[in-house]
Amino acid sequence: MQIKMQDNFNKAKVIVICGPTASGKTALSIEVAKKINGEIISCDSMQIYKDMNIGTAKPTKEEMGEIKHYLIDYVLPTERYSVAEYKKDAKKAIKEVIEKGKTPIIVGGTGLYVDSLIYEIEYPEIKFDEEYRKKLEKEVEEEGLEKLYEKAKKIDPIAIQKISKTDKKRIQRVLEIYHATGKTKTEQEIISRQKEPEYAYKVYGLLWDRQKLYDRINLRVDIMIEQGLIEEVKQIKEKYKKFPTAMQGLGYKEVVDFLEGKCSYSEMVEKIKMETRRYAKRQLTWFRKNKQTIWLDGENDIQNNIKIILEGINWKKKKKKKKERKRKK
Repeated sequence: MQIKMQDNFNKAKVIVICGPTASGKTALSIEVAKKINGEIISCDSMQIYKDMNIGTAKPTKEEMGEIKHYLIDYVLPTERYSVAEYKKDAKKAIKEVIEKGKTPIIVGGTGLYVDSLIYEIEYPEIKFDEEYRKKLEKEVEEEGLEKLYEKAKKIDPIAIQKISKTDKKRIQRVLEIYHATGKTKTEQEIISRQKEPEYAYKVYGLLWDRQKLYDRINLRVDIMIEQGLIEEVKQIKEKYKKFPTAMQGLGYKEVVDFLEGKCSYSEMVEKIKMETRRYAKRQLTWFRKNKQTIWLDGENDIQNNIKIILEGINWKKKKKKKKERKRKK
């Protein structure tokens, strides 16, 4: 489905900056926000959680002090937070930013969250069966996650193509949706994409040479470890005891395995790097589906990429119109 009405000037413009992990989205978005009097709405399914700072590469307190950020440190690690909830909360934040006379900038690498906004996806109320969920959990324990993946693949082969074989939460959700509604996740998505987007989204993606991106990922993991990722996980485990969703996050589950003696320190580090590289590859595949994404070279000088974004939203024309209105007054 194409994003409709992108060039409708009667709609408020919303900038989207997406791309793989470690591609430079945070730095670019903050500089853009400074230029255009913008505010940032996070589009990251892990930065939404409180206390999970190092492993999610949240913007620093200094960065968030410069520009207002929304939907960071928003829910506890013990809470489940769905894409439907994200869409509702993000739309509320977008409205708030626009009402201030500022430009909303959606920033992050969670493709589901981005799509929920730019395609105006409607999420039906689905009552999940807790007993069925427990049954699936038991199947994973007894037969392994791969068996559950194959089960989901038979039911919804299209949806499962987009899901990692290690992503237990999303594999289970494919099965739970079908169990609760009698329709596959793919069928639900087709039904849900009938509404026209409320805003004119301009989507920009950051692209890197693959090896250079992988080098950036490896370096970032080393820095996270140096900054205290292991200690952060210890503190979260101690504070919350149980957090089913949050601990599925990249970097966190590997550290938990290390702390529980399931792998060595070097194995933990290498696995975080490997899984993060794989995740980046999946992110790129996801974002490339949107043919209207304007791709920016991550190796470009940041000012060049800012210029491309400002030209894309006709920023100079907007400033000129504002000056003309002031003169008339």
